[in-house]
Amino acid sequence: MTKEVFKNKPEKKVGILRFLGTNCDRDIWTAVESVEMKPEWLWFEDHFDSSDYEGIIVPGGFSYGDYLRAGALAARTPAMESLREAAQKGLPILGICNGFQILCESGLLPGALVENESRKFVDEWSELQLENSKTSFAKEMKSGTVIQLPIAHGEGRFYANEEDLKKIEDNGMVWWRYKRNPNGSFNDIAGVTNQSGNVAGLMPHPERALFGWMTGNQNAEVHGLAFFSSLG
Repeated sequence: MTKEVFKNKPEKKVGILRFLGTNCDRDIWTAVESVEMKPEWLWFEDHFDSSDYEGIIVPGGFSYGDYLRAGALAARTPAMESLREAAQKGLPILGICNGFQILCESGLLPGALVENESRKFVDEWSELQLENSKTSFAKEMKSGTVIQLPIAHGEGRFYANEEDLKKIEDNGMVWWRYKRNPNGSFNDIAGVTNQSGNVAGLMPHPERALFGWMTGNQNAEVHGLAFFSSLG
């Protein structure tokens, strides 16, 4: 008797958008695979069909070498047209570090990321507090949760004019705040969302806090996987 073979359910795919100068793409690939989802590359010169994906992640790095202004050139590429369409449809989108800069430069998120107040590159572990959990990323954490993630940026200071900053605060669009502000970000903001909550940006790097050994302590509590596992 022949044994009937049942096909598994289709794998849930996550698109990883790459630009010239992106350098955290492999880290994101590992993070997505670690939560048993299927990563797939998206190239900045190409359009894509957002219906193929459970979510899109824009990794960190130095797109276009941070010439002109960090994220400004990447925000004007063909793939961003597809990303805007995906955002309008409500697809979960996460930008990390340079990805956050790109989302702000493209208008998908409010505010801007400018040079650190110290005018120095900052590379350290930073303590963050969750302000709201309405996004598709790290949604299993409760508001008020405090975690540690590494930061690595020279232009990570969140800026918005007084009117926009009030709108961000009043509409619950602050996602994470620094407990100890490392770069002069207005209102200690480390991450924000759009008003509907499906687009989110974060300066710290959750993909660098997936496993204990990344902290130098194999037994350390890490929180990076939670940013990706909630997509599944």
